[in-house]
Amino acid sequence: MTASLTPGALNGIKVLDLSRVLAGPWAGQMLADLGADVVKVERPEGGDDTRAWGPPWLKDGEGRDTEDAAYFCCANRNKRSIAIDIARPEGQALVRRLALQADVLLENFKVGGLQQYGLDFHSLCPLNPRLVYCSITGFGQDGPYAQRPGYDFLIQGMGGLMSVTGPAESAQVPGEAAADGQGPQKVGVALVDILTGLHAVIGVLAALRHRDLTGQGQHIDLALLDVQVAALANQTANYLIGGKVPRRMGNAHPNIVPYQDFPTADGDMIIAVGNDAQFARLADSLGHADWGRDERYATNAARVANRVELIRQMRLATLQRSTQDWIERLERANVPCGPINNLEAVFADPQVLARGLRVELPHGLGITVPGVANPIRLSATPVQYHWAPPRLGEHGEAVLRDWLGEGSACA
Repeated sequence: MTASLTPGALNGIKVLDLSRVLAGPWAGQMLADLGADVVKVERPEGGDDTRAWGPPWLKDGEGRDTEDAAYFCCANRNKRSIAIDIARPEGQALVRRLALQADVLLENFKVGGLQQYGLDFHSLCPLNPRLVYCSITGFGQDGPYAQRPGYDFLIQGMGGLMSVTGPAESAQVPGEAAADGQGPQKVGVALVDILTGLHAVIGVLAALRHRDLTGQGQHIDLALLDVQVAALANQTANYLIGGKVPRRMGNAHPNIVPYQDFPTADGDMIIAVGNDAQFARLADSLGHADWGRDERYATNAARVANRVELIRQMRLATLQRSTQDWIERLERANVPCGPINNLEAVFADPQVLARGLRVELPHGLGITVPGVANPIRLSATPVQYHWAPPRLGEHGEAVLRDWLGEGSACA
């Protein structure tokens, strides 16, 4: 591994990453960013499924497509790749030997899927009692759905996220099927996978702390469905406490008004008012200072009750100026607002540029690969970027040498 001037926060931690696609690899990338030595175990033929999820494809030094998709690049930097066929006895034996040296093992096979290879928690735990073994599945290790495959899109539907995402239900004609784009919608990225990966990291760090205190590892049972339901936050609290099933509201907020998008003379913008003082300043900026004193709008509870009329009047007002004019005016009044940027605009934004959110990583093909910086800023042990996502099996000999003290071929 490339030497660094400052050891990472997880320096010395060895992670064996048997996961693929997104949730598990996202967790592995986060651990690698924080300084762990993460070894990604992949199938010799094809590797991680997402290597083939293109286009677009990573380009080599001459601009030709490689065999690695951009999707794969989003979740596998700072890792080392070793190709092992776990369907073969020699492959199983090699993974078992690596697991004996590992602090953490990540996997997202179906429930019981690794038992046939002797690589499940109950097989490895007696061999390495200090191992933190994290299993990521769609529905968890038990329950009536445990054997079902779990995919982010499916979980967003089953777990309630899609029921509160999409155009307001009142926009539909009762009794008619929703037109394309007018019914429940998934989030624009595989958010459940991302959140599950982050929860996996939290669980791993907690288990490592317990291991350091007691000497004992443990099994982490993490389900996409559990994470998605838990992540509904105020929406689940509204239902459990208020007893009313939340409905789709478009970009509006169930508990705060105004907190949504508004049309302008040349596009759209977002206004996100969080308290009554902000609303009074907003009303003044819109040329309706009286709204801040109107009993229908002066408090958030009143605005929620009278949202339809207030939003109608606000939309008429915001149409009178351009997006940029409104943003400059509202920012002077200290009213939270902003544009709705596409990704080209995001990476040209002065704040994004100032924070260095685009990074360039060296790749084994002699090129650099663009990526997005880790958002965690640690003052003493900053995140470091050693290399881009690896080529399939790129580090096989180095891993065997570093972890097992040998340089034999991979199985």
